[in-house]
Amino acid sequence: MRTTILRTALVGAAALVGAATLAPAANAADGTTSLASVLKVGQAAFDRDYADFDIVTKAAEAVLAAKPNSPVKVLADGTTALTVFAPTDKAFMNLASALAGSKVTTEKAAFEAVAGLGIDTVEQVLLYHVVPGSTILSQDALKANGAKLKTAVDGKTIKVKVTKAPAIILGDYAPKLPNPRVILTKVDINEGNKQVAHGINGVLLPFAP
Repeated sequence: MRTTILRTALVGAAALVGAATLAPAANAADGTTSLASVLKVGQAAFDRDYADFDIVTKAAEAVLAAKPNSPVKVLADGTTALTVFAPTDKAFMNLASALAGSKVTTEKAAFEAVAGLGIDTVEQVLLYHVVPGSTILSQDALKANGAKLKTAVDGKTIKVKVTKAPAIILGDYAPKLPNPRVILTKVDINEGNKQVAHGINGVLLPFAP
């Protein structure tokens, strides 16, 4: 299992700003399978497997049902390069527990808690996990230390910190909540295509709850 992450193939406009800039990949991904199809948007079902992505998929479904022209629909366009940091179901359950002040024990309850924030807020949270214009692969992780990733939420970035463990820690705008980490066994989802995803163990927030 590879334990390095975040090699950036810059496709179109640069997605990395700040201290670290990575070289473009020699062979940019050219497949056009969308993340929506891989994550089975439209087919998600709650279960007891908290390591997969049912809640984030359900959230995307809810946004698109309410706002068919939402920018979230880019996840279904496999010709558009982007990277998604996808929170696991457990990540959403932990967030819902923190917001509620009591333990949330099911995916359905976690989804309802997140949906209760309002569809516009859910949309912004989803888009904050999207890094447009680049396919980020699981190599050369140390070169990404100190980088800032431009997200699909205007003006909002994700800070990248790489430790020797190795671990990839993502900084957001919620200082009172633990910073999410990339799950090293859930990297390069949809590898070989212009849209890839990496599982993370927390929900990134573009605001302080």
